[in-house]
Amino acid sequence: MERCLKCPEDQWSNERRDACIPRPFEFLSYEDKLGLSLVIINLFFCSVTVVVLGIFIKHKNTSIVKANNQNLSYILLLSLLFSFLCPLLFIGCPTRMSCLLRQVTFEIIFSLAVSSILAKTVTVVLAFRAIQPGRTMRQWLWRHLSTLLLITGTIVEVVICAFWLCFSPPFPDNNTEIEVGKIILQCNEGSAIAFYLSFGYIGFLSMFSFIVAFLARKLPDTFNEAQYITFSMLVFCSVWISFIPAYLSTKGKYMVAVEIFSITSSSAGLLGFIFIPKCYIILMRPELNIKCNIIFKQQ
Repeated sequence: MERCLKCPEDQWSNERRDACIPRPFEFLSYEDKLGLSLVIINLFFCSVTVVVLGIFIKHKNTSIVKANNQNLSYILLLSLLFSFLCPLLFIGCPTRMSCLLRQVTFEIIFSLAVSSILAKTVTVVLAFRAIQPGRTMRQWLWRHLSTLLLITGTIVEVVICAFWLCFSPPFPDNNTEIEVGKIILQCNEGSAIAFYLSFGYIGFLSMFSFIVAFLARKLPDTFNEAQYITFSMLVFCSVWISFIPAYLSTKGKYMVAVEIFSITSSSAGLLGFIFIPKCYIILMRPELNIKCNIIFKQQ
């Protein structure tokens, strides 16, 4: 005990306690089975999103694509495509650039996706109510309101992230306290207030979109996308509500894996509930698309 020496932070004592050995580094890598599995799953959903986008572009003149603002559908599909690619920033050895980009990129893309869903839902409700007053009000709603909601919903998140990066940005950190004998390479999020504020804003958009879609779920069949949006936002909100306790209770690379799983599952829920039923009608039940086209023209 008189000759006890403390090892440096990047080293740990061996089993005999007579020498210091380097601590192994741990992070979620592409060579890790967990990291590789997450990459494969996200690339699969990327390919599915590309196929859905191709189907919508090919059948852009059908009413099921036109009925609920096809431009917003394209924006939503592109944002989902990038959201499936976002986990690639979370996997691998944390660097200054990856730490700066990963949370900000994911949150801006998600705010764009949720804002487009909100714009689609609000536009559907107001367009249905604007059928009676006249053509001018309806055209104004379709041309300007959706764009305004989309830009406003996204720009607020951009401002939050800009302040976050300017005043207390994330940075790579070597944590030696989580696990004994290991160095956990992770990203320190910097300002915890900015981190939870950006997440809270996405939660606010999600809940507002869910409420509007739930209230609009009983509109006539031509405008029944609100039903699919209701289920998709219910899945989205459920995933991120369960994410908070799971994220706070895990450490190290498993904390990163939990966030990647939440990103993937919530994005897959939006893709599955909103677009897969439309693709089914386009490819497997084209007669329903024709009937919808007749109703759409009559209204």
